Amino acid sequence: MAGKTTGKANAAGKPSGGKPALLSGGNPQIPKGDGDAPVQAYITAMPGWKSEAGRRLDALIERTVPGVRKAVKWNSPLYGIEGQGFFLGIHCYTKYIKVALFRGAALRPLPPVESRDAHTRYFHIHEGEGLDETLVAGWIKQAAALPGWVP
Repeated sequence: MAGKTTGKANAAGKPSGGKPALLSGGNPQIPKGDGDAPVQAYITAMPGWKSEAGRRLDALIERTVPGVRKAVKWNSPLYGIEGQGFFLGIHCYTKYIKVALFRGAALRPLPPVESRDAHTRYFHIHEGEGLDETLVAGWIKQAAALPGWVP
């Protein structure tokens, strides 16, 4: 039927309405790409309160690591240092944003959430919770100084 919206995404990850599709758990489906533009597209597509939290986190990363490299891969924004790999990734879930610090086990204080990967640690951002920008900036600065994850 012509003009009917099926809710299915096209090859660019956008439903017929033009906005990126949300995958299971609410993570935006954004085509992979390097640079700020795909990361900003992801942040804009983050549902509800998560978009503003994503903007604040992105700005904190930029302030803490001038010249940070950005990319979207596997429907997740990644932040890194050119030639050193990625140190941080973001993924939306239904009730929170998961922030992965790929060498988080080496950070002090230790980020609170364990991973199956011995090197990675996470912290979660929940609706209505304030972000301790001093603590998170410290983790970001430490993580950016370490060799990153190279996909």
